Amino acid sequence: MSDATATADAGTAATTIDATLSKAQRSYQYIRDRINDGRYVPGFRLVLGQIAKELDVSVVPVREAIRLLEAEGLVTFERNVGAQVAMIKETEYLHTMQTLSIVEGAATALSAPFITADHIARARAINERMIACLNDFDPRNFTALNLEFHSVLFEDCPNPHILDLVHRGWNRMNVLRDSSFSFVPGRARASVEEHEELLRLIEADAAALEIELAARAHRTRTLDAMLAYQAEHKRPTPTQNTDDAQER
Repeated sequence: MSDATATADAGTAATTIDATLSKAQRSYQYIRDRINDGRYVPGFRLVLGQIAKELDVSVVPVREAIRLLEAEGLVTFERNVGAQVAMIKETEYLHTMQTLSIVEGAATALSAPFITADHIARARAINERMIACLNDFDPRNFTALNLEFHSVLFEDCPNPHILDLVHRGWNRMNVLRDSSFSFVPGRARASVEEHEELLRLIEADAAALEIELAARAHRTRTLDAMLAYQAEHKRPTPTQNTDDAQER
């Protein structure tokens, strides 16, 4: 998401903040809400002056809010860079995605015998919607559709324990506040192609192991793309110097 897009979204929602809160509390709620709902994605730069302008306050309460969010681990501050939404911990993302790939692969394979032509048609329609939004890409919408697509394929899993683990995995990804496609949008096009391959395997009554491995590989390819991105962007470059670093 670009700074300009986030700013536009933020300005639209500014009136929903409780006017009885202090300026620092309003600033805190304003920023935290946008972190939680994905408008401020991990790595998003928090320009104090811009946020202050949107809230019609000075930078002082915004700086106080940033410090509170920093103490909670939601925001990081680096010299010559400024404040930004905390990146996802690599190990947390790695472990969650590895687990999800295993349990979702198993759930998809176990669901396959119960998937009807109606299921396939519904999943394919969702995938078509995902393809349609590739040119005007919205990572949050794409991720929501992605869950909707996969839910069609795993929700009929007859093993409730495995299904529960799949739900926990997706919920954990939501807690991590991550849309992988925000960082690796190029992965989205490959993802919809892999969706169609999964549907073809299920339609052809492929062996359960083949379906499970295909579903697992689909998930781990996104993991690999995200880890490669994180490795490449681990340290901000000096050219990212902003006014908020001076305001600190």
